[in-house]
Amino acid sequence: MKILFAALAIASALFGNAYAQTNKPTVVLVHGAFADSSSWNGVVKILEKDGYPVVAVANPLRGVKSDAGYVADILGSIKSPVVLVGHSYGGSVISDAAEGHANVKTLVYVAAFAPDAGETAVQLAGKFPGSTLGPTLAPPVTLSSGGKDLYIQQEKFHDQFAADVPEAEARLTAAGQRPIAEAALNEIQTEAAWKKLPTWFIYGDGDKNIPAEALAFMAARAHSRDTVVIKGASHVVMVSHPESVARLIEKAATEASR
Repeated sequence: MKILFAALAIASALFGNAYAQTNKPTVVLVHGAFADSSSWNGVVKILEKDGYPVVAVANPLRGVKSDAGYVADILGSIKSPVVLVGHSYGGSVISDAAEGHANVKTLVYVAAFAPDAGETAVQLAGKFPGSTLGPTLAPPVTLSSGGKDLYIQQEKFHDQFAADVPEAEARLTAAGQRPIAEAALNEIQTEAAWKKLPTWFIYGDGDKNIPAEALAFMAARAHSRDTVVIKGASHVVMVSHPESVARLIEKAATEASR
């Protein structure tokens, strides 16, 4: 009988632990321009260690509406509640993709755009002084299919995009950077999911792509539940400060679980 009770206790503990883990919302991470899904690696390690299911989406970077449609398809395949996270241009994408998906419970903007309908990323980046991205861009690559792709000049990538990341690591990222279609940054936003969902913001005050003043403006406008500003952090705050980003996402996840 003692063995039976012991077995039942173990089974109960295992079931309870499995339930606790599966009961956590899925975190969907959407990268921005000049980056890829590996930019979330540090954050993913922490979230998975803490028991969160994670999906780091390969954002196509072709256009807000089309990219949002791709992310929306992924959201539709997830049955659990979702914490939807966007970095940089990825913020524009999640602001659209969340529309019509009841499983998306909260939004987290990581050094990200949170455009209102009718706005563009370029307009928001230029709304306040401080962005130095323009002069660091390489000559656009003209595509045979139409349009142009944008890259950051490799020799300027570290200082512009990832100044608080080790230089050797930034060089690797610069070489493998994902281009964004020029049209995507000028595409007019049609949806603003942050008006309906709880939002959270984190960014660095050393961001040279999106001025800190612009990020503060968007966070205030979205009535951010918690806005974390990392002193001196660059545009890739999730790379240089993964712990801070993961902890904020987990706060948002707590909200999503209620």
